[in-house]
Amino acid sequence: MSAMLFKDIAIVGEDYTVREGMHLLVEDGRIAHIGSAVPDGFAGEVYDGRGKVAMPGFFNTHSHAPMTLLRGYGEGLPLHEWLFDRMIPFEALLSDEDCYWGSLLGIAEMLSSGIVSFTDMYMHTPGIVRAVMESGIKANLSHGYSTHHADVRFSDSPAYAGTLFLMEAAKEYPGGRLVADASVHAEYTFGEGEIVTEIADFCEKSGLRMQVHVSETRQEHEACRSRRGMTPIQFFDKHGLFRVPTTAAHCVWLDEADFDILAGRGITVAHCPSSNMKLGSGVAPIAKMLERGVKVSIGTDGAASNNNLNGLEEVNLAAMVQKGTTGNPLFLGPSQLLELACRNGALSQGREDCGAIAVGNRADIVVYDLEAPHLQPVFDVLSNLLFAGQASDIALTMVDGRVLYKDGEFTTIDIKRVIAEAKRIREEKLARLAPKGS
Repeated sequence: MSAMLFKDIAIVGEDYTVREGMHLLVEDGRIAHIGSAVPDGFAGEVYDGRGKVAMPGFFNTHSHAPMTLLRGYGEGLPLHEWLFDRMIPFEALLSDEDCYWGSLLGIAEMLSSGIVSFTDMYMHTPGIVRAVMESGIKANLSHGYSTHHADVRFSDSPAYAGTLFLMEAAKEYPGGRLVADASVHAEYTFGEGEIVTEIADFCEKSGLRMQVHVSETRQEHEACRSRRGMTPIQFFDKHGLFRVPTTAAHCVWLDEADFDILAGRGITVAHCPSSNMKLGSGVAPIAKMLERGVKVSIGTDGAASNNNLNGLEEVNLAAMVQKGTTGNPLFLGPSQLLELACRNGALSQGREDCGAIAVGNRADIVVYDLEAPHLQPVFDVLSNLLFAGQASDIALTMVDGRVLYKDGEFTTIDIKRVIAEAKRIREEKLARLAPKGS
């Protein structure tokens, strides 16, 4: 892997403060040097950093990348109808090949908006793995488990086979870019608690992390309490799911006891503000979570409910919504916001050497150009980037020391082909979904 020196560039350091006029050297996929002087003897590629800022990349901690193929298909519906009347019938027609193209489309969107790694729950995992490994991005992938039938054990389910496939795939690709997780879709698509315990036991034995949707809507939250006598978080905790490191998406509706479980079990909440608001689900109580010691990160959710995978936009919205709902303009300032979006996200994926620009860490770097009119003048670099910046200001995205996006071009993705394939898939599926005789 070739070396690259970012020369005369401002950097957002591991304490999320800005240092001007730095020289940042990347070698063998890691950050080898940060300083005010050029390292002696360097003879590799030089990137002119004047007028630019190097930030750590975002970690998207909840997504369904292939759902780019359903972008806009379920408009104007609340979550239950959106999922069961639109998403599930369309998804039943998808293949591994379809999910490969849909994932590439989503990965391109993520790379061009500051995301260097994503946590994903879906099916047809061979197609998603192929897209991840070809594109160069990092990912924690899982095959979501759901069933309403008590007699279908986890070990007999497609999710179990999909999880085993991911575990083997992760071994085949050295370097740790691909990580296999397990996942439970949600309490409301679940059967009996004994299967939760079965999955938890499997995760403990296999060393897997867990992904799960939790308390996304009030209806889900209250229905679980009515049906099981406890909240979704309490249900999963009772049956042992949270014995393993877990990322819980949404957590919009919580009881007091839920905060204690989240904090006590070390669960990371993936805050997905765009999706939660667009589906009318509500706003997660992030301020209270942080006060109670709950770990929080930021996710986009899928493009079918967001409707985009724009990392910078999601991070901006996470701050704006919380400032508005708490009435505190100082809450989620730039440094705290970046901690959630970068370091907390990396740790939720088990990536200890990621999420901050520091010597020895993996080189997951996003370079922003400050010269656009909407970023001038500059009084505070981070405030400008996070509250005025656009994805179009991103000049370069690097993952593990490899440049994957530069000056509007993808180095590993044929984006014209990807868009053409997405259009083809749309037409094919709509034709199959059309009522007979229409």
